[in-house]
Amino acid sequence: MGTSAEKHARQKQGRTTRVTEARKQVRSADRRRRLVTVVGVVLAVALLLGVAALLVQPSGSGSADGSTTTTAVETTTTVPDAPAAALPAPPEGLTLDQPTPCPPAEGSARRVQKFAGPPPTCIDTAGAYQAVVTTNKGTFTVALDPEAAPVAANNFVVLSRYRFFDGVPFHRIVPGFVIQGGDGDGEPWGNNDLGYSFGDELPAGPEAYTDYSVAMANAGPATNGSQFFVVLPGGGQQLDPANYTRFGEVISGRDVVDAIGALGNANQEPTEPVVIESVRIEEVPVG
Repeated sequence: MGTSAEKHARQKQGRTTRVTEARKQVRSADRRRRLVTVVGVVLAVALLLGVAALLVQPSGSGSADGSTTTTAVETTTTVPDAPAAALPAPPEGLTLDQPTPCPPAEGSARRVQKFAGPPPTCIDTAGAYQAVVTTNKGTFTVALDPEAAPVAANNFVVLSRYRFFDGVPFHRIVPGFVIQGGDGDGEPWGNNDLGYSFGDELPAGPEAYTDYSVAMANAGPATNGSQFFVVLPGGGQQLDPANYTRFGEVISGRDVVDAIGALGNANQEPTEPVVIESVRIEEVPVG
């Protein structure tokens, strides 16, 4: 059975072994906790980067290249990774070197591409106007809103009657957000020189950007010109009312707008050319 001293030695050795084993377990637990913490930090960073990747570079307050656009945020719409289509250049047009006169109501004989300054008021701001937009993908009609945005509505009418939009493609298509066109001189898209710009007529709140609203694209405050966008279903909640002048709404041909809105890739480029063939302005009786 051994001596008392041997018994105490065995007990001491047992205690030492248990303490050593406990310390090993503590160190192992610490390592596991540190590993979990590191993994958690890595996952958090990856999540943040993933969210950031869903954000489009803001340009509503001026993009790096000065292009005219709208700021898109996260969307749940699945966007195909498809190649961009080659877009046709708009047809050559006249350059006006004198103050812009009001165009004929039936439209000018030749397309005007650049103006010497902003147009005068050529519409009855108490009247009602519709723009029939014919594209190679179909036709849709916009009811203009001169009461909420008289300057923007007048500008759209004048440009349409000068055939400015004839042959101009929708150069930016963001599924689930907007379709954008109105760049009248071609590449680089989003940087056309209209010859003038005008101020903002901003809505009171984001609820103004209903589905199929039509609004001015811009490169910052008071930089409106010719480029405009149509809000796709659900896209309005992504827009800041402090940035964009709403001047109309698509009232018919919404299926055409939907079809166009599906033709964008992950880089917001059209996967098929969508070209405005004409914009015809109709004055609607009031009352």
